[in-house]
Amino acid sequence: MHPDAAPLGRAWIAAHIPHQGNMCLLDAVLDWSPEFIRCEASSHTHPENPLRAHGRLAAVCGIEYAAQAMAAHGAALQQPAQRPRVGYLASVRKLDLRVARLDDIAAPLLVEAHRISGSENNILYAFEVSAAGQLLLAGRAAVILDVPLSPAA
Repeated sequence: MHPDAAPLGRAWIAAHIPHQGNMCLLDAVLDWSPEFIRCEASSHTHPENPLRAHGRLAAVCGIEYAAQAMAAHGAALQQPAQRPRVGYLASVRKLDLRVARLDDIAAPLLVEAHRISGSENNILYAFEVSAAGQLLLAGRAAVILDVPLSPAA
């Protein structure tokens, strides 16, 4: 456990990741270290969840929960005076969906991301989303940081 790993609430998360309002899906960072982060979310049960389609939240939307946990992890690792880094989810691999939907799961989601490897601007994470001890989905995600934007053609 990181010495500064006290639980961080929704306000901290919203201030440190690009997603705002209902699109900020995480409620809290429960624990983190340089190699890992564990977050909790209840937004999967909210009817106003922006990822819902036809009144349902597909399990594949758990990737966005994991991506926000990865963004929170990057923010937690930054020094306070550092410029926030912009990250992009470049790929998802080895996705294992164990359920079809998340909105019918009553328990809070536990979202974990483990840094497998990385360099200055490329990071590979393994992630899991579970609830009440049941694995809902898992996979690997590649994140690219500070990608220069190409000018419009």
